[in-house]
Amino acid sequence: MKLRKSLLASFCAIAASTFNAGTAAAQKDWPTKSIQMIVPFAAGGPTDSIARLIAVPMGQALGQTVVVENVPGAGGTIASTKVARSAPDGYTIYIHHMGMATANALYDKLPYDPMKDFEYIGQVADVPMVLLGKKDLPANNFKELEAYIKANGSKVTMANAGPGAVSQLCGLLFQSRLGVKLTNIPYKGTGPALTDLLGGQVDLLCDQTTQTIPYIKDGRVKAFGTTTLKRLPAIPNVPTLNEQGMKGFEVKVWHGIYTPKGVPQPVLDKLNAALKKALNSPDVKKRLDDANIDIVSASKATPKGLKDHLDTEINVWGPVIRKANIPD
Repeated sequence: MKLRKSLLASFCAIAASTFNAGTAAAQKDWPTKSIQMIVPFAAGGPTDSIARLIAVPMGQALGQTVVVENVPGAGGTIASTKVARSAPDGYTIYIHHMGMATANALYDKLPYDPMKDFEYIGQVADVPMVLLGKKDLPANNFKELEAYIKANGSKVTMANAGPGAVSQLCGLLFQSRLGVKLTNIPYKGTGPALTDLLGGQVDLLCDQTTQTIPYIKDGRVKAFGTTTLKRLPAIPNVPTLNEQGMKGFEVKVWHGIYTPKGVPQPVLDKLNAALKKALNSPDVKKRLDDANIDIVSASKATPKGLKDHLDTEINVWGPVIRKANIPD
């Protein structure tokens, strides 16, 4: 009996050793096939564009093709659930924007936990925003806008791209800091919202610089402040909201890369190295700069940088969303 137990123990030890050796070898050789990068929105949007831009140099760094797959719907929760339930082998990676931080507050019974069901690769890029007004709005600067809003209250209209959209969250944070409630008008995307702002049908809109700077420069809209802590080089004459009295007001459409929980550390390290190499590519830097998109600092393009930022953003946006009782 003792001999049988001893033989069984020896067999198990040998099997475990063989398995561990095989696993270590597999992690060392990873990747041996193409990698899927999930995007939670339709093709052609800002997140999709960033994904396709960095997918090529990341694939070159890894020695395999990184294939972008769009899985749109439900504000990103369909894609997030798909990734969270994927095999933790490193062949499924995920790029998402600040929606990872707002999902818990926006949706009941979320089928995943942003802080527990993913591994973190690093932040990628930040897209700044600008508080805009229609061309014929009586106010010409932020001080005048503040007075105009306080005098007219809910008569002032503020467009957004729909429930949970960054434009809506930015607008709600702005209203919260002013201590007012405007008439919020949701649209099916930022395109229609911007069109109505240009046409004078709505008063205000908080939107990304990627599509608004040309309209600011040619005077078709009024820019009352950027949502960054420092002025933007592309529009240096536009003050920040931070310097105009809204201390610490910062809203950026930040993006990060994740994997399912449980991906081995050696694989995570390779993915992070590939991301950093992609962000240091001269072509990527130029194309993002041309689109007024900021590449994050080296310290943010790390697992810790992304995890810490996600945790901070959850604490920032959760109270704003719950107080506003979105959808609004």
